[in-house]
Amino acid sequence: MNNETINIEKALITPVVPAGDEQRVAGVLAAIEEHIGFVPDGLRLYSFSPPLLEAFVGNISYFNGGTNIPPALTTMIRYLASWQAECSFCINMNESFLLNMGIDHDAIRAARSNPKAAPLKENEIPLLLLALRSLDQPKAINQDDLEAVRKHGWSDRDIFDAVAQAANNRAFNTVLKTFNVEMQGAFA
Repeated sequence: MNNETINIEKALITPVVPAGDEQRVAGVLAAIEEHIGFVPDGLRLYSFSPPLLEAFVGNISYFNGGTNIPPALTTMIRYLASWQAECSFCINMNESFLLNMGIDHDAIRAARSNPKAAPLKENEIPLLLLALRSLDQPKAINQDDLEAVRKHGWSDRDIFDAVAQAANNRAFNTVLKTFNVEMQGAFA
C-alpha cells in the first residue's frame, strides 16, 4: 500500500452560483454526477457562469456522441493535449476514461512521448496528430495536411471537430491552471 500523501493546493477562487440560478446549476451538476458518478471540480468551477457551464457540458455531450470521431480518439486528443499543457486534472481524468475503455495503461502513457504510437486504429493516428499539431502550429497546417488526413477516410467536418476538440481542451486546461484547479479536491 502506498502511504504517499498527495498535497492538493487550494483553488484561487471558489465558485459561487449567481443568485436565482441555483436550480439551473444544480440540475446540470446532478446530470454530470449521474453520468460519471461525481462532479469534477473543473466543471464545478464553471458554476460562476451558468451559460458557460451549459455550453461546456453541451460541448462535452457533442463529443461523447454527436461527432463521427470515435470516443477513444476524442479522449486521446484531450489526454495528449492536456499532457502538452501540463494540466494534471485533465491528464488524470482522461487517462481514467481511456482505462475504462479497456485501453492498456502502458500504451496510453507511451503515447505521451510518441503520439504516433497511440493505441488507436491506424486511420485515427493522422487525425490525432493533426489535432495536436494545430495547438502549437496552427499557421503551419496547409491543404496537403488536410488531404493527407482525408485519405484516411476523414471528412472536413471530422477534421474540424478534432481541431475544435483539441482547442477547446487547451482552453479548459488554461482556465483550470489559472485558478489552480489541477486536482480533484481543490475546493475542499
